[in-house]
Amino acid sequence: MLWRRRIEPFTRPLVYAFFRFTRGLTLGVRAVVTDEAGKVLLIQHTYIKGWYLPGGGVERGETAETAVVRELAEEAGVRALSRPVLVSAHSNEVLHPGDHVLVYRVEAWEPCPSDAAGEIHAVGWFDPHDLPEETTKATRRRIAEALHGADSDPMW
Repeated sequence: MLWRRRIEPFTRPLVYAFFRFTRGLTLGVRAVVTDEAGKVLLIQHTYIKGWYLPGGGVERGETAETAVVRELAEEAGVRALSRPVLVSAHSNEVLHPGDHVLVYRVEAWEPCPSDAAGEIHAVGWFDPHDLPEETTKATRRRIAEALHGADSDPMW
């Protein structure tokens, strides 16, 4: 799946243009999940470099809470046992005009089968004070906001 990462810089503008044309305003969700040792859940996609919080787009007819629960199960094999708690909302205007991202915290969860065929390269649990080098800046900021009380930045 490394070929997907190689072509991503070329296909991203096309995908964003398609979303902008067909959706106007888009809404995404991300989840901050920790294990009993306090490690935070991160994922790597097959099509882009870096470690990210699990999440994705909110589909038509779906609530943001339903979307974050669905994305956690699909991408990371994590089933939420408690209602996700909204932590923050962010504009992703710089990378994707018209896009907003909601960040949720999931307190109680259990493992479940993942359905990320071809989308997820790796899933890992990391000390939030010692994240992998490839963890994105936005992911680092969201973790600091959700787990360490940092001020929430309205921009992604």
